[in-house]
Amino acid sequence: GVSSLALLHRLLTAMGGRVQCFLPHRSGEGYGLSAAGVARCFAEHAPDLLLAVDCGTNSLREVAEIQARGADVVILDHHEPAAELPRCTALVNPKTGPDFHYLCSAGVAFKLGHALLKLLPRPDIDLKDYLDLAALATIADLVPLIGENRILVHRGLTQMAKTRWPGLAALMAVAGVRPPIRGSDIGFRLGPRINASGRLGTAQESLQLLLTDDADEAAHIADSLDRQNRDRQAVERHLAEEVENWVNKHYDSARDASIVAGQKDWHHGVLGIVAARVMRRHHRPTVLVGFDEAGLGKGSGRSIEGFSLVETLGQCAQHLEKFGGHEMAAGVTVHHDRFEDFRSAFEESARARVNPDILTPKLRLDAELPITALSLSLVEMQEMLEPYGMANAQPIYVVRAVTPIGSPRVLKEKHLRLDFQSGRQRIGAIYFNGAEHELPRPPWDVAFTMERNEFNGRVDAQMQIVAIRKAGEN
Repeated sequence: GVSSLALLHRLLTAMGGRVQCFLPHRSGEGYGLSAAGVARCFAEHAPDLLLAVDCGTNSLREVAEIQARGADVVILDHHEPAAELPRCTALVNPKTGPDFHYLCSAGVAFKLGHALLKLLPRPDIDLKDYLDLAALATIADLVPLIGENRILVHRGLTQMAKTRWPGLAALMAVAGVRPPIRGSDIGFRLGPRINASGRLGTAQESLQLLLTDDADEAAHIADSLDRQNRDRQAVERHLAEEVENWVNKHYDSARDASIVAGQKDWHHGVLGIVAARVMRRHHRPTVLVGFDEAGLGKGSGRSIEGFSLVETLGQCAQHLEKFGGHEMAAGVTVHHDRFEDFRSAFEESARARVNPDILTPKLRLDAELPITALSLSLVEMQEMLEPYGMANAQPIYVVRAVTPIGSPRVLKEKHLRLDFQSGRQRIGAIYFNGAEHELPRPPWDVAFTMERNEFNGRVDAQMQIVAIRKAGEN
């Protein structure tokens, strides 16, 4: 959403438009076109035309209220549409058409810009300058990197290396991102910092970062977002501990097809991140809800492959104030007095939709390699297939029956550093969060990706371990 607003504001302003940006407060106004957010928007800006970005597809009542206030509405969105759509000036959502369904909202905004410049040509505006903003959102929003998305990201990463936007340059500097820029740089470094302010408060600071043309202001905001990201990580760790304690007390893997948990004061700004962690650890569709003093709960869900969250939530709609999202991720609003009914309905629907195959976690391996094949040249060949992301995952390899050299070294109390050797070939490996796992006795079968490791001016190939099992196990 933030990237979409920045792209549209810059482009429409360059075309001569008078544009104001409005972001709802996540805690008090919720997501999208909430009544409270719309009221504040009109009080502050009194728009004649409201472009709803990254929201609005299913906001029939809210769109009607906006039009009753005298404003036209254009919706640029990519969320799953319901059976009935709002009646507005225009609704642009790739999921309502027969062709490419996978653009994120910034991709939709970029396409709108393309259409406007075809209709109103401006030789002084180069739409390629905006590709880096589209790429930033496309990767961070976890849409499939296929078709047009792959083109947007491939060209956008190249544009990002020479970005004309001071805020993006400052963010890359504070995050330690240098060319050649890869999808993982956005997913793990830039995206979390852009999202940090919105998760703990309002995303206004992140938006201002992408809109400012002042390098000093950009550096100041980038530093602030970096600090907020560290604060977000601390809140996330605390919440993850509380949720895991709840799961240990209430969840039974042999009985439950889902995990639905809610508690007062769980910070809804990081619930989605924690829900994703719980989903990965227990391999169950997960919904986490935080309730305020009035008993209103807002939450986030994350799903497993083969299980549509938004369809399941639709079957529980009578217990919810509102919901929306995708197959793999969704948001909900529910009152505390309806929460147990919602939990029961969700579990009942989940149990009817899953089977043992869906509930069995799978690790798909692309190739078996010997240690002797793991080299920098392999990494360089892999890089020709960039950008990696959703629907174009980085290759996962396996080496079988290997024994590490010596004992693993613990880094930062949670990661493991290991070394493997075959003949003269020796290669290092990193196992992020590996200290959380009880390692079997060697020899091991090791699943891993290959990475470029740059340290003290030296570049080596490195294994990044995904999973370890005792050699020969099925």
